[in-house]
Amino acid sequence: MSVPCICTTLRSASRRMIAFYDETIAPVGVNIAQFSLMRSIARVEPVTLTALGRRVELDRSTIGRNVRVLEKMGLVELGRGEDQREATVTLTQAGHKVLEDGAPLWDGAQKSLDDRLGVEFMQQLHTALDSL
Repeated sequence: MSVPCICTTLRSASRRMIAFYDETIAPVGVNIAQFSLMRSIARVEPVTLTALGRRVELDRSTIGRNVRVLEKMGLVELGRGEDQREATVTLTQAGHKVLEDGAPLWDGAQKSLDDRLGVEFMQQLHTALDSL
């Protein structure tokens, strides 16, 4: 008997998780990818686009596009770092407000998954996925 393709299974699960979190976080006006990127920025701001890309494991051009969308929404602003050649990004006041308002929604989504799948299983899942 053939074992199901783990890549296909993970991609399908990822799409379902993204849809679940997108729906949960929608009231604050961003999707989960934007919310997660903003959380990463908030942890280390100001941060260069290169460092942010490394942190979230995305290439520089993808980070640039995603940050420009957030900038147009008024949630982040771009500046210059110590090395004037490197762009930095920080959250605006509106960006911090989105994170503040979205945090309880995100916490609720996490709790919902813990309740549905069990805390122990969620910890095992994190461990397994982190090992990839």
